[in-house]
Amino acid sequence: MMETVDYLVVGAGVAGASVAAELADRARVCLIEQEEQPGYHATGRSAAIFARNYGVAAVRALTQASETFFKTPPAGFAQAPLFKPRQILEIGREDQLGALAASAAAAAGVLTTLSRSQVLALAPMLRPHSVAAGLLDPAAGDLDVHELLSGWLRLFKARGGRLMTGAALLELSRKDGGWRARTARGEVQARVVVNAAGAWADGVAELAGAAALGLTPRRRTGVMVDAPPGAVIDDWPMVVDADELFYFKPDAGRIMLSPGDATATAPCDAAPEELDVAVAIDRVLAATTLDIRRVRSRWAGLRTFAPDEHPVVGFDVATPGFFWLAGQGGFGIQTAPALSLAAAALIRGEPLPEALIANGVDARALSPGRLIPGSAAVSEMGDDIS
Repeated sequence: MMETVDYLVVGAGVAGASVAAELADRARVCLIEQEEQPGYHATGRSAAIFARNYGVAAVRALTQASETFFKTPPAGFAQAPLFKPRQILEIGREDQLGALAASAAAAAGVLTTLSRSQVLALAPMLRPHSVAAGLLDPAAGDLDVHELLSGWLRLFKARGGRLMTGAALLELSRKDGGWRARTARGEVQARVVVNAAGAWADGVAELAGAAALGLTPRRRTGVMVDAPPGAVIDDWPMVVDADELFYFKPDAGRIMLSPGDATATAPCDAAPEELDVAVAIDRVLAATTLDIRRVRSRWAGLRTFAPDEHPVVGFDVATPGFFWLAGQGGFGIQTAPALSLAAAALIRGEPLPEALIANGVDARALSPGRLIPGSAAVSEMGDDIS
């Protein structure tokens, strides 16, 4: 039996789950996920940090517009706090002072400049030769990704939405002015398809007969190691190299570290490579006095970028009823509240919420049309069915 809905959302990571929950408040929505577990590939493998100064200008605007949601979520949304304060300390050697200056300029007063002695007082595990100066973000924090995704999925179901897992998308075709989707779990007919498929977003577009936008999945490696014996690390800052050659932070009593890799790859169930694990450990050992003797776990996740590293949010310029919500890069978690509101408004043909505009969110900077020479910056194809 074919299910008929208003919106079919492809991909149940944090992007798909959040926009599905927003849309389900006023429409019939089906959310499909190729894996048996929502958020398996990217959402569940995130470093889970909130940093207002991280990313290009459009990402920073979306992050700032999401801050209130994380710190004071709607009543009943979460069963545990979404945000836990954790300072971010960006460090640079003498040869990286230019990179630190660029970060400070982009942050426009958000970050505090620290001397070498101030950095070492805050992060005494650093070796003095690895630090000439630093930048501190005192308003950053850890995000509870599991609670965030679970909250949106609970809200989606409470609003009558249907989640289908193990429902790989096999075919998309135009049908009666809308779409007919064949999945591994059955068929769905919808007025609009929302492409929130992460690393697979260009592939979903090709199934729909739309042009791929050149989205590139990039692999990032994470490594978990033991904390120093007897050390109290919960209040340590997250430490990030100015060129993002490594970062590390406390995580559930251990230390999570990464080499900051961004290796282009095909869409896949990403797995860590031994070289990347070794590079991560070597770089952290060189910069700190940590004694890393054992790797407790290792993993890799995919972060998918558009060519200009801005998210892609809007209707396809040439394919009616096909909406892009992709290309969030490494910023998908910290921008999700604002992106879901923006996407839902654009899908319905409504103006962006005032709270987003006040933070500098601009639909033109997100539109798929910006990636296609000669196309209109923003599509006017909304679908207000309320």
